[in-house]
Amino acid sequence: MVNIKGSTVVVTGGQRGLGKAIVDELLRRGAAKVYATARSPKPSEDPRVVSVALDVTKPDSVAALAVTASDADIVINNAGIIGASSLLSSDIEEVRAVFETNYFGALRIAKAFAPILADHGGGALVDIASILSWVAGFGGYGDSKAALWSATNSLRIELEKQGTLVTGVHLSFTETEMASGFDVPKNDPRQVARQIADGIERGDVEVLADDDTRYMKSALSGPVEALRVG
Repeated sequence: MVNIKGSTVVVTGGQRGLGKAIVDELLRRGAAKVYATARSPKPSEDPRVVSVALDVTKPDSVAALAVTASDADIVINNAGIIGASSLLSSDIEEVRAVFETNYFGALRIAKAFAPILADHGGGALVDIASILSWVAGFGGYGDSKAALWSATNSLRIELEKQGTLVTGVHLSFTETEMASGFDVPKNDPRQVARQIADGIERGDVEVLADDDTRYMKSALSGPVEALRVG
């Protein structure tokens, strides 16, 4: 269990979409301070929100964030990009760019903040993955989320000795700018944010935010051909 009330939290990509919903939910639950990052941050009217510039693909930018947010108790890896929808037709550099943000960016954050969380008694590291961690056919983006799922599971083992809760979050399409191009039913980001906060406070190692995601996780024990949409 990790207390949100009175805590200091870092939320990467915390100024729009799911990230903003997470920030709002943390504040509702009494977080004392939330560092909300963006590549081009905008100031917040809430004095508890600290807007910070961050590019997770740049080691110097991540290092600067760790200095600024050296009081963090909880870190939420939410920053991500979509792209490289086809492994064969997408340029390899586009695939690489998706991995630089969605996988290596999250790993940079984890490495930078692990000692900070240790100094504060363990805290929590939360990785926002996806139903597409387990679903085939979504190119480099799906691959990057599968890699993040694996990294989250490995980080959980490595950070266990310092008492850090490592939580992987998986969700289907959610009503955000990133998912605007998909004409499918979508989650309410506020509801997803509530489930993430509940998971942190309960000490859950995994949050499955909707029925589709829960079904797809269960399908991992079946034929590999079933791991697709449609």
